[in-house]
Amino acid sequence: MSTHHLFISHSWNYSDAHDNLVRLLKAQPGFDFKNYSVPPQNPIVGARTDKELEEAIENKIRPCSAVLIMAGMYSTYSKWINKEIEIAKRMGKVIIAIKPFGAERISTVVREAADAECAWNTSSIVNAIRTHVGA
Repeated sequence: MSTHHLFISHSWNYSDAHDNLVRLLKAQPGFDFKNYSVPPQNPIVGARTDKELEEAIENKIRPCSAVLIMAGMYSTYSKWINKEIEIAKRMGKVIIAIKPFGAERISTVVREAADAECAWNTSSIVNAIRTHVGA
């Protein structure tokens, strides 16, 4: 069984969504992953400019096989989520858009960048990862 290296893109204004997604992934028996995201409780320190912060995020994404993006409408307007998409695309990483629970609409920016879209539930997310990254 392999460990999936995942970068979970999210807005700090909605960090509860990040935490809930991590709980969903942990709930899947036989699914191992390492979380490379940047949650508010473990921020990137030492980056004094946007360029340095972008390089630090790129270093977080580099070892990952997939970038999971919360596809809420706020993602469309998030400078850093858009940078993360740009980095993931440039590095050839699989991008998986996760529809927020109960949302009728998702970010067009995320939808167009994504290799896959999935629902807000454990089996849908894990299946998307396994399908596009491997077992």
